[in-house]
Amino acid sequence: MKKSPRFLFAYSYWDVIPAVAGVLHGLYLIIILLFFKQLPFWANLILGFIYAFSISWNVNGISHNFIHNAYFKSFWLNRLFSLLESMIMGFSQTMYEYVHRQHHIGNNDRLNEQGETIDWISIYGFGKNGEPEHPIKYALLSYFRDDPKRIYGLIRKHSLWLANFAIFEVILSFGFIIGLFFINWKLGIYYVFFYYLGHSLSALNGYYEHYGANPDKPIAWAVSCYNKLFNILWFKNGYHAEHHYRPKQHWTKMHELHVKIKDNQIKEGVKVINWPHQIGFMQSKTK
Repeated sequence: MKKSPRFLFAYSYWDVIPAVAGVLHGLYLIIILLFFKQLPFWANLILGFIYAFSISWNVNGISHNFIHNAYFKSFWLNRLFSLLESMIMGFSQTMYEYVHRQHHIGNNDRLNEQGETIDWISIYGFGKNGEPEHPIKYALLSYFRDDPKRIYGLIRKHSLWLANFAIFEVILSFGFIIGLFFINWKLGIYYVFFYYLGHSLSALNGYYEHYGANPDKPIAWAVSCYNKLFNILWFKNGYHAEHHYRPKQHWTKMHELHVKIKDNQIKEGVKVINWPHQIGFMQSKTK
């Protein structure tokens, strides 16, 4: 008997979970901004740190899976969700998608003879003597190293419409931030601080997804963590070596892929850590 086509979702009905989580993330941001003036300093501080941490969670879970396998069958629903994510985290998701494509082309490559990397966010990009950059420096400076003009040019080669949509996402995102300063300069500073911290935490997460991996072996391009709770909350992002080996594998199938290639992973020395990537620095303290 022929299966009926899926309604609304392009790949799996399981995608309703990250999609709804993205909407709830947006509601959380609206709530903390609306109640900023009414809440005491300590409460705003706690909520701000949660928002910062949630940016890393969204970028590396909800958004990451979305840019690899768009959730919806409708082109316009996907663009609407992309716009929502851009507003929640203050940067263009379309640009993020193309930077991430470049990441998968280079796969955290080392510096070449010209002193460059194919992967624009490689941890070796600003390292010295063939070593990765220090994680704190990488985390704190990554936000300022994006080149919007270069990213726009890459998108434009594929689609002028998407390139212009990326600019639209940037304008709305930064317009939202500027608007916060007009409403209340303290609110603007509050948002920008935790917004920047969130992107730094996301970069730190990315650092430990590749620190200790082997850029010369496709099966070992990244570092995995199989902590069950982490992979439930981060939508299987812990299976990162598997993800780089098969980037289009849907997040619900990552464990299945791991089982299939596990023997080869062990043979090729794929690095596995016990701690989630967000706190990957803990691994060195346990060895």
